[in-house]
Amino acid sequence: VKLGGLLLTSVAAWYLGCLFATLVPKERLQAPIDNLQGIVKKPVLKPPVPKRQKCDHWSPCLPGHYAYRILSGGGTQNLARICFEDNLLISEQKGNVGRGINIAIVNCNCVINSTDHSEEMVTFIKNAPEGSLLLMVTHDDGSVRLKDVAKKLIEKLGSKEIRNIKFRSSWAFITAKGFKLPDDIQKEKINHSDKNNRYRGWPAEIQIEGCIPRNLI
Repeated sequence: VKLGGLLLTSVAAWYLGCLFATLVPKERLQAPIDNLQGIVKKPVLKPPVPKRQKCDHWSPCLPGHYAYRILSGGGTQNLARICFEDNLLISEQKGNVGRGINIAIVNCNCVINSTDHSEEMVTFIKNAPEGSLLLMVTHDDGSVRLKDVAKKLIEKLGSKEIRNIKFRSSWAFITAKGFKLPDDIQKEKINHSDKNNRYRGWPAEIQIEGCIPRNLI
C-alpha cells in the first residue's frame, strides 16, 4: 500500500510538472531564472581602502597646513620617530635615532641631532635660526644627563613638562623659535616608566600630532 501510494504521488507530480511546463510560456519562466543567476553572479561590493594621510594621520590636514607626528621610543624595540609633512626626519629606517633627546629643526631645510649631553643640546638649540620649528622626542633615557641650563632653555621655549622628566620617561614636544604656535594643537606629552606596564619598567610610547598653518613658518 505504501509503495503504491509513493508511486501514485510520483506520477502525479510528474504529470503536474509537465502540465505546468506546457501551459506557462518559456519566456515567463526564463526571466525569474535570469534574475536569480544575476543575483548569484553579482560581485560583492567591498568598502574602499582608506586613503593614507601624511604622517599617518587619521584625517588630512586642511590645505595650507603642515602635518607633523612625534612618537617617542617604547621599550627596547620601538624607536622614536619624528615625521613632518610625510617626511621621516628621525626614525629607525633613517638610522639616526640616538639615546637621549632627539631633536629635528624645520626651517626650509632640516637639521637633525640626537644627544644625551646637555651642553651639546643647548648649543644646538641656540644655533637654531629664528622662524624654526623644533621637534623633540626621547628614546631610552633623556633625563640622567639633562642639566638645569638645558631644562631652563626648553622651559623658556614653552615646555611645561621638562622638569618632570624622570629616568626613561617618554616625552614628546614641539615648539617654535621666533613665533607662536596655535593654542589648539598638541604640543607636549609625557609618560613615566612603570614596572607594571607591558615593557617591564620601560614606559610605553606616546605621540603628539597635528597641523600647523604654513604661513607661520
